[in-house]
Amino acid sequence: MRVVVQDDKNGAFRVSRVRCVIAALAVAAIASGCAQGGDGTAVRPAPGQPNPLHAPPARALDSYAGKLRAEYAARAAAARRWGLEKVPLTPPRPPARKPEITARDGFEVHGQEELNLPPVFTTIPTEQKVVFLTIDDGSEKDPAFLRMMSDLKIPYTAFLSGYLIKDDYGYFKKMQGRGVVLNNHTLHHPYLPGLSYEEQKHEICGMQDVIESHYGKRPTVFRPPYGNYNQDTLRAAKACGIKYAPIWDEEVFVDHWEYREWDQGLHPGDIVLTHFRGPTDWAGTMPDMIRRFLKKVTDEGYAVARLEDYL
Repeated sequence: MRVVVQDDKNGAFRVSRVRCVIAALAVAAIASGCAQGGDGTAVRPAPGQPNPLHAPPARALDSYAGKLRAEYAARAAAARRWGLEKVPLTPPRPPARKPEITARDGFEVHGQEELNLPPVFTTIPTEQKVVFLTIDDGSEKDPAFLRMMSDLKIPYTAFLSGYLIKDDYGYFKKMQGRGVVLNNHTLHHPYLPGLSYEEQKHEICGMQDVIESHYGKRPTVFRPPYGNYNQDTLRAAKACGIKYAPIWDEEVFVDHWEYREWDQGLHPGDIVLTHFRGPTDWAGTMPDMIRRFLKKVTDEGYAVARLEDYL
């Protein structure tokens, strides 16, 4: 059972209430004999075996409450270190049953269903207030960004281009070691619809080879550069082992946001794009961009979840 109680004003955990709620539930469960077998009968220890409740309930509840306090304190301290006004919200557990991912209406290509091509989509179908952060290309390799995301425990997905990561494969190896999935964004970031099928296949399969060679696993997720594709793109992607081709619903920069939808807002399940960029291209750093990103999503009551957990 997972119980999370948050303060409406600043997101702080009310651990004491959590403890009280769990204690009440535990006492009620024990009093009603609700520990049952599959046939509804009470489960009793085998003869000569000790009662399975080894620790007094109060001690177990104190331990759980203490763990919640420690986790929140660490998260709050990290938020202060990185200049955030609010503590980022914790995402819910990944769904036990993954949502069905289909091509967004109007984003299909000819033969999409008949050829079982990877779907292009901008949002994950979910009612949970979560968004997904995705970062493209691999140009900027800022160590502070790695530290920030690890400290704050913010999940994200990387889409890498071969020509931009080859000068420092180790940077992305560190990223992978921190739980980030490294996905395909082609070898040279071309405008794919301008290429032949075979040229597109070389760009996609070639990047599959690079990622497998340096990071040990061929991705199943691919993002076409610029969000542009045609049927040949998706056919080539499928031939290279790709199952999904997400693009995005919003894009965040160091100094502003851009939106695909008419309402200019976030929605449950939205995929957010940004890039590995720094002061050479932006008026700020990647941590500056993350501060802007987290301010908006936290202010609007969204948590950041891991894209691959929903695929």
